[in-house]
Amino acid sequence: MKRAVAAIAGTMLALSGCAVLPDSPEAMPTNWVPVSTLEPEQNNVALSPDGFSAAQRMTVRVRNIGCGFISTGTGFALDAFTLVTNRHVIDNANSVEVSTHDGRIIEVSAASVTTVADIAIVTTDTSLGGAFAARAEQDPEEGDAITVVGYPNGGRLTTTTGVVLGGAKDPIGGAVGTVLATSAVVEPGSSGSPVLNESGQVVGVVYAKNDANQSFIVPVSTLNSLLAQPSLLVPEPTECDA
Repeated sequence: MKRAVAAIAGTMLALSGCAVLPDSPEAMPTNWVPVSTLEPEQNNVALSPDGFSAAQRMTVRVRNIGCGFISTGTGFALDAFTLVTNRHVIDNANSVEVSTHDGRIIEVSAASVTTVADIAIVTTDTSLGGAFAARAEQDPEEGDAITVVGYPNGGRLTTTTGVVLGGAKDPIGGAVGTVLATSAVVEPGSSGSPVLNESGQVVGVVYAKNDANQSFIVPVSTLNSLLAQPSLLVPEPTECDA
């Protein structure tokens, strides 16, 4: 972007004094995604066996049983009875249930959502298990390597790696402020997946992708702000419209 701005400025200076100025450049497309100008120190996040085990145990499959449809997504545990997923994963639900890495199926007792970002906070009456997310205090930077842990297409638990490309405008218009684009390839069902740094800390939540197989994440700073301000969350009804 700096090079592009410099080139435009140079052209305008060269033409100053001319009677006719060139047409202004077109506006940046709203679905534009930055390309990383930095190379990460490593291509993959090398989670230790213990680190992967913790990520595996804290990540759950989310099943939305709606009125005439069933859809799946991913979530991750904040504590024994609280998990994070995407707002769109539980939209229009009649009931929501989660399944853990060890095959247990747990019903959701309540859910809250926000219009600030595509985030939902879900609670259960039954313990999710013994591994919980450690959230980073700062967002990842351009060039940082990441790992995404989730249940793409509602199938088995998988990991995929990538690089943070930088800040971008929300491609689906559901968030306030900037989100982060990454090169990690995700699929339907990956929504709500935790994004981990090389220390195994959560640095974001997957919620969208584009045709170029770039993924978009809600940064951990937004998630931390939501958890610190419960007033930004409102109850999500889990029943079909009459």
